[in-house]
Amino acid sequence: MARGDQLGRQWKIIQTLMSSHAGKTAPELADELGCRPRTVYRDLEALQVGGFPLFRERIDNRNYWSLIDTAKRQIPIPFSLTELMALYFSRNMIKFLKNTVFYDSLETLFQKIKTTLSQDYIQYLTRIENSLEVGQTPYKPYGEYKEIIEQVNEAVVHQRFIRMVYYTMSRKEALEREVAPYKIWFFDGTFYLIGYCRFRDDIRIFALDRIKSLKETEEVFEIPESFDFESFMRSSFGVFHGEPATVRIWFDAEIAEYISEKIWHDTQTIEKQKDGSILFTAEVAGTEEIKFWIMNWGSKALVLEPESLRNEIRAEAEAMLKRY
Repeated sequence: MARGDQLGRQWKIIQTLMSSHAGKTAPELADELGCRPRTVYRDLEALQVGGFPLFRERIDNRNYWSLIDTAKRQIPIPFSLTELMALYFSRNMIKFLKNTVFYDSLETLFQKIKTTLSQDYIQYLTRIENSLEVGQTPYKPYGEYKEIIEQVNEAVVHQRFIRMVYYTMSRKEALEREVAPYKIWFFDGTFYLIGYCRFRDDIRIFALDRIKSLKETEEVFEIPESFDFESFMRSSFGVFHGEPATVRIWFDAEIAEYISEKIWHDTQTIEKQKDGSILFTAEVAGTEEIKFWIMNWGSKALVLEPESLRNEIRAEAEAMLKRY
C-alpha cells in the first residue's frame, strides 16, 4: 500500500469525525472511503497512537468513533484540523517563493500555529506534508526581488500610484513609468503587476523582476468599476495581449488525448476526427504566445488558420533548419 494512500485515508477519517455530531462506525467510514472495515480499524489505531483524541462509544450494540469535543475546538484560531492539514500542504507548494513576503508570512503563521499544538499533532502534520512534493520549474529567484515585491504589494493595498524605472525586454532599455497598480498576478513562474500606465494611457502588464527601482507616491487612485481582471485576461493565451484572432489547429491522434484532457484556453473547442486526431479552436488576443505553444508539439500540430500564424511558424521552422 502506498504511504500517501494511507495518510490520505487517515486525513479523510479525521475530516469526517470532525464534522460528525454522533460519530461514525468503522463500517460507515469504510463505505465512505471505499475500503474494508479492517483497514479503517488499523487507521483508527494509528491515529490514536499518533496522539489524536479519538474515543469509542457503544450505542445499540454498535461502536461509534468520535473526536473528543475539546479537540475539535482546541486550536485557538478559526481553523479546523483538516484546514490546518491543507495549510501544511500549501507550504510545500510555494517553496519557490522562499524569502518573499508571501512565503515568509506563511512560515511565520506556521510557527505561531505550532506553539498551540501538541508534539504528536506536529509529527502527524509533518508526515502529511512529506507525503506531497510539488515541482515548479522554471521559476525565478524571487528572494532577490523581495523589496520590490513588498513595495508593489503595499502600493496595491493602499491604492497609490507608483513611479518606477522599468526595463523593457523588447527594446532593451529602461524607462520611467507612472502606474496605478491594480493587482499582483502570479502566472507560469513569474510575478506580474497589472495596472494603468500613464505613459501608454492604457492598462498594461509589467514583470516585477524587471522593475529596477520603485517609489510609492502620495497620489491615490480608484480602480474603475469597468475593470474586471477575469475579463481582461480571458482572451489572452498567456500574459500579453494583441489583435484578436481565431486560431484553428490540427493535432495528431498520438497527442490528441493529452490536448483534450486540459483546459488551455477559456474559449477552446475540440472536434474529434474519425482518425483519432482533433481540431482545436480558440479565440485569442494575439498569436505570439500561442505560436510557441504550438511549436512545442513539433510535427504533431498543424495550424489551419489564420494564414499569418502559419507563415510565422513556417519562417521559424526554416530558420531553425538553417541552424541545424
